[in-house]
Amino acid sequence: MTTFYPGPSKVYPQVRQYLSDAYDSGILSVNHRSAAFMEVCEKTFSLLHEKLNIPADYAIVFVSSATECWEIIAQSFVEKASFHLYNGAFGQKWFEYTNKIKPAFGLSADIDSSLFELLGQLPPPNEKMLREAEMLCLTHNETSNGTQISTVEINTFRQTFPDKLVAVDTTSSLGGADLPIAEADLWFASVQKCLGLPAGLGLLIVSPRAVATAERLGDNRFYNSFNFMRDNALKLQTHYTPNVLGI
Repeated sequence: MTTFYPGPSKVYPQVRQYLSDAYDSGILSVNHRSAAFMEVCEKTFSLLHEKLNIPADYAIVFVSSATECWEIIAQSFVEKASFHLYNGAFGQKWFEYTNKIKPAFGLSADIDSSLFELLGQLPPPNEKMLREAEMLCLTHNETSNGTQISTVEINTFRQTFPDKLVAVDTTSSLGGADLPIAEADLWFASVQKCLGLPAGLGLLIVSPRAVATAERLGDNRFYNSFNFMRDNALKLQTHYTPNVLGI
């Protein structure tokens, strides 16, 4: 049975055989600091760049879930404030969680409104918040109401605000939509939606400009600080004991 529930989607049918293959190969028992895991990690990064049209100079790190990325982004990429545009529950949750860590401004719209056009109608207090924010946060596929931001609109955000980082939640669309990765700086998703895998793994895709921002801010205070995570990814390892099966 196929449903449109926003939770985990139907698992990709070949996963049953992949599970058997993984067990037989012994990969489930390899040390995540070993050469065998590093080879798997390198191949996975390469295939993600190829299959998802991720530019070669964008970094990829493995995380536990897309929701975890809300925390990583707020801690490691925002110095002063972020500005969240949303028209549904998941975008609102991202805004509310970020606001617990760093100042965050939020602006909600109804499902029939263009988020970009909404920015052109901001009252003075909201317009000031937008100017002060270093990052725009968007939800590509709002699973609470079935709306989606178009590629044209994402491109327009980038062209209109070239000085701001653009972060996009693609939890329910990565792997199922042709995304303009080069037109934003941070993309993140979990694997249990369009990628058709069991839950327990997420991806954070980061532009060179966002990497430079994280390096400038120098956040290394937390276990999930991006700089710490990237240092491990450059060694084809992870900062935590990873979901090797999902990878």
